[in-house]
Amino acid sequence: MKQIGIISDTHSFLDDAVFKHFAHCDEVWHIGDFGDSALANKLSAFKPLRGVYGNIDGQEVRADYPLFETFSCEEVKVLMTHIGGYPPKYNAASKALIKEHQPQLFLSGHSHILKIMYDEAVQCLHINPGAAGKHGWHKVRTLVRIAIDGAVIKNCEVIELGSR
Repeated sequence: MKQIGIISDTHSFLDDAVFKHFAHCDEVWHIGDFGDSALANKLSAFKPLRGVYGNIDGQEVRADYPLFETFSCEEVKVLMTHIGGYPPKYNAASKALIKEHQPQLFLSGHSHILKIMYDEAVQCLHINPGAAGKHGWHKVRTLVRIAIDGAVIKNCEVIELGSR
């Protein structure tokens, strides 16, 4: 079983509470808009880090992180990209990636809107962890923590970090 911390849209701000909330996680997954490579380096020094770049990320971040990533965690196929939409309103690129890779877990950010929804049509859980940074129009900064045990995604927790 793996514990995963999911974060997005930090925009160069990393709340110290992230380290407390993700202390027992095996990995951290950042779903884009790191803001700068220094933030990515802090996270990767803390825990193994997977991530994708977002629309505000510069060349330094883009050199280290892809536009989208597919991988398996335990027995769950994961697809992550920053701008993806949500069920059933995926953008065209995400629709194509979901069709091609058939993930059980699809992660996206960008909207700063926390969403956790199951898409019955493609048999996939969608998670957007909201925004953990202070830039944007969201009112509350959020993270998500999950456990993946074999082929089961469980113990999904929404963590509020406080107001923007």
